[in-house]
Amino acid sequence: MPPIDRIAAYHDEMTHWRRDIHAHPELGFEETRTSDLVAARLEEFGIEVTRGIGKTGLVGRLRAGNSPRSIGLRADMDCLPILEANDFAHRSTHAGQMHACGHDGHTTMLLGAARYLAQTKNFDGTVHFIFQPAEEGLGGASAMLADGLFERFPCDVLFGMHNRPGLAIGKFQTRPGAMMAGGAYFDIAITGVGAHGARPESSVDPVIVGAQIASALQTIVSRNVRPAETAVISVTRFHAGQAYNVIPDKATLGGTVRCFSDAVMSLIETNMRRLAESVAAGFGAKAELDFRPLFPVLMNHADETQFILDCAAELVGEENVNRNMIPTMASEDFAAMLRAVPGAYIQIGNGDGEGACEVHNPGYDFNDAALPFGSSLFVKLVEKRLDRLTP
Repeated sequence: MPPIDRIAAYHDEMTHWRRDIHAHPELGFEETRTSDLVAARLEEFGIEVTRGIGKTGLVGRLRAGNSPRSIGLRADMDCLPILEANDFAHRSTHAGQMHACGHDGHTTMLLGAARYLAQTKNFDGTVHFIFQPAEEGLGGASAMLADGLFERFPCDVLFGMHNRPGLAIGKFQTRPGAMMAGGAYFDIAITGVGAHGARPESSVDPVIVGAQIASALQTIVSRNVRPAETAVISVTRFHAGQAYNVIPDKATLGGTVRCFSDAVMSLIETNMRRLAESVAAGFGAKAELDFRPLFPVLMNHADETQFILDCAAELVGEENVNRNMIPTMASEDFAAMLRAVPGAYIQIGNGDGEGACEVHNPGYDFNDAALPFGSSLFVKLVEKRLDRLTP
């Protein structure tokens, strides 16, 4: 029986796991209930579990045969600080927290693969099931690496997966090389002179300064970054004042930067600092930049990308696989792990029908129809990479 048919036989059970996780979302490094659930399932399958890696992260180890070869499969567990707008039965029970990026589905797909592999053991070597905390900007991958993830659980290769709204169920896509952008967060603290709103001449207005800085930052991409490169600077936060008739003395801007090389990221930081400080000085104010690179560029290794794409094509047919997707400006914590171990990251279709909702949206929900496809691809990666007939 093909793996996808056997996995489909417990699709309803997987759907129950996924919806239970969705109803009980937990923020980064707070995934205690989720970790408990994952650990309990893995132990139920007969898989050795090690907890507390990167605080709330855990790894399941499954061995078969005598080969020293090993493979790592990774899923993320954390949610986002979003108030869910859905009204279905499995909506979030934690106000202001929501699985708006599908990590509940990623965790479930890896659990489904773990169940199948533990039952069949149709491979020769070791599989490490890596359940990562805090992917959403808190550095969960780096925390696991700092706790000796790959020293304690060596992996010859490593693979991960993320759902893609707008891509049909049963389809996959990725590309070799730079697939997802490196990302940074920034804050700019502006200090001026407060005054009565009716007497602006007595002030150094940080709101005006902040507005000018926000506008000036956009010139970095258009005038400092080479046109052949790709970069984004988005100011997403602007906080200042509390009263209608008071010009405040302080304001803060915040946002994110995305690009595809460390050199461009450094160039953007240098020019952001120069612009913020000089624009503020021109108004008689001060500005301080706090620039925090969080995600490296996600670089898929060529051989491993070819391998995961070939496995996907065997699973769903070549016509359902895009081998050269357009790189995305979104970032992914898994990139830090791919700097330590060769591997690849792939997108799985979350549905392209009417009502398909983007991630990080209060109306999003993972499509349970994707579960058997994701689990089956994880299984195929293991069985082909650790084939019993391969020395």
